[in-house]
Amino acid sequence: MLCASRRLVTATPRLVRNASTGSKDHYKVVVVGAGSGGLSVANQIYHRFKAAGTSLNKDDIAILDAAPDHYYQPGWTLVGAGLKPKTDFRRPLESLIPSHLTLIPENVATFTPSSNSVTTSTGRSVNYDTLVVAAGLQINWDNIQGLSKALADPTSGVSSIYAYETCDKVWDDIEGLRSGNAVFTQPAGVIKCAGAPQKIMWMAWDRFQKTGRSDNINVSFYTGMPSMFAVKKYSDALNELRLQRGIDGFFEHNLVSVDSGNHKATFKKPDGSTVDVDYTTLHVAPQMGPMKFIKDSPIADSVGWVAVDQGTLQHTNPEYKNIFAIGDCSSLPTSKTAAAITAQAPVLTENLFSFVNTGEVSAKARYDGYTSCPLLTAYGELMLAEFTYGGVPKETFGQFVDQAKSRRFFYHLKKDLFPAAYWNYMLKGKWFGSKGLIRPKY
Repeated sequence: MLCASRRLVTATPRLVRNASTGSKDHYKVVVVGAGSGGLSVANQIYHRFKAAGTSLNKDDIAILDAAPDHYYQPGWTLVGAGLKPKTDFRRPLESLIPSHLTLIPENVATFTPSSNSVTTSTGRSVNYDTLVVAAGLQINWDNIQGLSKALADPTSGVSSIYAYETCDKVWDDIEGLRSGNAVFTQPAGVIKCAGAPQKIMWMAWDRFQKTGRSDNINVSFYTGMPSMFAVKKYSDALNELRLQRGIDGFFEHNLVSVDSGNHKATFKKPDGSTVDVDYTTLHVAPQMGPMKFIKDSPIADSVGWVAVDQGTLQHTNPEYKNIFAIGDCSSLPTSKTAAAITAQAPVLTENLFSFVNTGEVSAKARYDGYTSCPLLTAYGELMLAEFTYGGVPKETFGQFVDQAKSRRFFYHLKKDLFPAAYWNYMLKGKWFGSKGLIRPKY
């Protein structure tokens, strides 16, 4: 029930206090990336072997990541809505690595699966018995002309909850707006947490209502997608909410450029024509895609994601059976959220454990595409969307309530429970999404 998390800032390597810093050139398990997927699955793998009485040594699992900090990205919407300071959602990566994991504070540059090795950006070669890729995705800020310049300008009225550096600017722009056009955008194609672009819109709309500014502010939603949401049940409910609240909706309108000097945003329609829109405040969800170092590697599919079986999370190339992937970097055809990771991690763990011991994945551990998007719709209101492959609802509370209706209880899950569960349990490999603290049995 959490949206995806990934660090956007990288820096030069530094030593850590809690974890051992790897100096070996060979590990039993190598995990690429220390985001929500990497930390969660690395810990689950360690716990799974320990529970089976075949414990891995403290230097058998290595995580490669040069980022100095780890971010809880779902919290950035709360920052943009003025509910939390952004410092609540950043912690030093070193503080999150337990002693039974080894951190190699370097980024992977290339994969050589034929020799079971990766090469880091410094040229170091690291060999593995099994590899887990959890590298996240790439945010392509520069794909929208003028966006980076606008985000760096405190007077531009342009902001985004998709970066730690700018999520507090969202709140400043919302709170500072007294009249004019508040425009919210979503790109066509794959992004992480596809509901997030409208979450902040709903919160802004409600803030304008509560502070008596709504009569002077026009709120509009420009999305490159054909509907409000990919799952019909929730899309219909969200569109009805949009109509009730008088928010203009423009579908299949993809943002291509921002002219911050003239406060104009340009959108492209399916027929190739463009539309210029005047804005006072513009919230942008940027375009996203696969990481270049994965896209250029032999483990990628034709698009650039790590090619894995949608049920087992094992690589689809039979020559790379010792490679698995999780989260945003994978080819799994589901929404890219941290909630998806909570369902993927135990499946990957069980299949990796079985592969190490038998040479084959488990006969039972299969991922059904479960993911979740907690859709903030107002202060004190949230619609909890949960679904599997094919957009089929799979709701935790569905037998008790209609989850397409916003509720205060769901709101407090997002605001209070999920952040605590993330820091205290998920990253430690002890949180299993809708099953809570109970690891699924296969």
